[in-house]
Amino acid sequence: MIRSNPRVRLPPQRSAATAKPQRRFPKIDHRIAAFVACAVFALGAFGAVQLFGDPAAAGPRRVVSLEPGAASAATDAPRVSFSDAAEEGMDLEHFGLDELPQAGAEIGEIGADGQLRVSVVESPEATAGRPAASPLPRAPFAGMTESGPNGPLPIIAANGRTPGQAYARPFTRQTDRPMVAVVIGGLGFNARATTQAIDELPPEVTLSFVPYAQDLQTWIDRARARGHEVMLELPMEPFDPDADDTGPQTLLATASGQQNVSRLDQLLSRGAGYFGVTNYQGARFATSAQASTPVVQALRRRGLVFISSGIGQRTALSAEAQRAGLPSMAADRIIDVRREADAIDDQLLNLEALALQNQSAIGAGFAYPVTIEQVGRWANDVASRGYQLAPASAVLNARAARR
Repeated sequence: MIRSNPRVRLPPQRSAATAKPQRRFPKIDHRIAAFVACAVFALGAFGAVQLFGDPAAAGPRRVVSLEPGAASAATDAPRVSFSDAAEEGMDLEHFGLDELPQAGAEIGEIGADGQLRVSVVESPEATAGRPAASPLPRAPFAGMTESGPNGPLPIIAANGRTPGQAYARPFTRQTDRPMVAVVIGGLGFNARATTQAIDELPPEVTLSFVPYAQDLQTWIDRARARGHEVMLELPMEPFDPDADDTGPQTLLATASGQQNVSRLDQLLSRGAGYFGVTNYQGARFATSAQASTPVVQALRRRGLVFISSGIGQRTALSAEAQRAGLPSMAADRIIDVRREADAIDDQLLNLEALALQNQSAIGAGFAYPVTIEQVGRWANDVASRGYQLAPASAVLNARAARR
C-alpha cells in the first residue's frame, strides 16, 4: 500500500509590522581609520626590526663636517694620484674587499679633480696586535732648515745641533746586550708595502724612502708618528744605467761637483725629518773620489749622516766620507738578496752572529712583502735571544764612539 507524502506546512508570513529591524554598522571616521592604520604599520615595522635587525644599523649615525686641513691632520692619509703614479711607473696595488683593513669608519669623497679619496679610521681592535709606538715629533724643527728648490733643506742649528742628532730616534743602550739594527728601504712608491712597513714593524726599525715618491712628506710624517727614524735615499749612478733606472736627479760619476751638489739639493729638499741618507744603486759613482768629494762635504755641512749598502765598505765614496768627517758606516749584510723566507732568516741569524762578535750589526733590506714579514717575526723574538733591537743611528753612534 502506497502512502502519499504528508503535507508540508510553511511558516506563516510575517507582516511588515511584526518584522524585526535589520542591524546597521556605525559610520566610519576616515581620519581615525588612517591614524589606526599608521599605528598598526609602525608596530609591525618595529617588530620586524626587532626580529630581523636594522638594515641601516651599519651606516653612519651622524655626519661630521671637517675643514680640509683638519681632516688631513686627523687622518694623515696619503693621497695617491693614480694618473701621476702611472706616469711615474709606480707599482699600484689593487685591494679586494677581504683585504681592506679592519676599521671603525671609512670616509670617501670624490675631489674636484675627479679622484676618489678614502680615509680609514681604525678601531682599537684593528691596532691591538701592532707594536707599541712612541711617536717622534713632527718635522721640520724650527731653526734647522733653509729654503731649497723643492722645499726646506736641512741645516745645523745655531746651537750646533745637527739633523743627524735631532731627527734620530732616542735610544738607551743596554750594555750587556749586542745591538742589531735593520734598515728597510725602497719605501714610498708602493702604498701597501709602505703602510705595512710603517704600521707592522717595530719602531726601532729604520725606514728609508725614495725621494721621487709622491706625497713624500706625508709618508715621512706618518713613519715618525709611528716612532720610526727615517732616511732619504740618494740615487747614484750604477754600472749599468740601462738596467737600473735611477731617475732624473741621479748623482753621476762624470758630472761636475757643482752639478752633483745641485742635484743633491733637489733631492734633499723634497722632504724633511730624515736624520741621514743612504745610497740607491751607486756602484759606479762610489768608485769616483772626484765625484764623491763635493757630495760628502755638502752632507757634512748640513749635519747629516751616511749609511751605505750594497756598494762595498772600501770604496772611494766611503774613504772621502771619512776624510770629510761625515759620520758614516756600511751595512754588514743585505738580508734579502734572495727573496725567500728561509734565506732572509739565515741572513738575520748572520746579523746576530756578527753582533755577538762585534757588539753591533746592521742589515739592510728592501720593502718586499716577504722581507717585511720575516723581519717583523724576527724582531718580535730577538730580545728573547739576548740581543737589543736598535735604530741604525744608535749603531752608528756606538761605532763612532769606539773609534
